[in-house]
Amino acid sequence: MTGRRRPVALALVLAFVVMPLLEIYVIVQVGQAIGALWTILLLVVDSLVGAWLVRREGGRAWTALREALASGRMPTRELADGALILIGGTLMLAPGFVTDAGGLLLVLPPTRPVFRRLLATLVGRQVLLNVTRPGPGPEGPVVRGEVVDE
Repeated sequence: MTGRRRPVALALVLAFVVMPLLEIYVIVQVGQAIGALWTILLLVVDSLVGAWLVRREGGRAWTALREALASGRMPTRELADGALILIGGTLMLAPGFVTDAGGLLLVLPPTRPVFRRLLATLVGRQVLLNVTRPGPGPEGPVVRGEVVDE
């Protein structure tokens, strides 16, 4: 495995193996503490509140995006907020308490700036990697041919 594929593989293992197991563990623990019916009810209410919150914050982000575009400035903050709300909303609609907590942190306005900076750092690194990585050029394979106009 190359160095670039390791973080992707690790993220996939975390997303599809560790997170579901953690969610099941937490749901079972909550179910043992408050009962199965109350746990299911709490998960449903949690999803409904999450959907409401995402709709509210998504509407605010959309309004801010339109205002930034109307004023002629680059809407980087607004686009980042929209991406975070989308990711957070997806996490909050998934059943489970751990993903709901993570989604809530991404959606709430007081905690969103922390994740916005983290997102900017990750995107900046990715852009820097793509700019500095050598692409096809004079050193690459050259295919000789001729252009034929019909």
